[in-house]
Amino acid sequence: MASGYGLAGGPSRCFPFWQDLLACYVVNTTADDVSGGKKCLPVMEDYYECLHHKKEATRTRALQHAYRRAVAAHPREDMSPPGTIRNLGLLGKEDDTRAVLESEKARK
Repeated sequence: MASGYGLAGGPSRCFPFWQDLLACYVVNTTADDVSGGKKCLPVMEDYYECLHHKKEATRTRALQHAYRRAVAAHPREDMSPPGTIRNLGLLGKEDDTRAVLESEKARK
């Protein structure tokens, strides 16, 4: 949150990163010379990552892509066919359903 307070009222999740960034700028810059701010780029990257999670999202997409490629390259033999998963044995099985219902009527 921009105010520095989190949703529960305490410090936000990125507040420690903001403090590190601010401390870096205070130590490395002056009112006349701001070129020392270049030393703070790694700290600023950490703060932006905390805010926006860009690196984490990129890493997650890469892992998902690699997983999908691995599944496509090596399909499992024991995997159920997609039709079985879709209908759970109920849709397209009217004959089986009818047979079960008739056996229920016969028992009564």
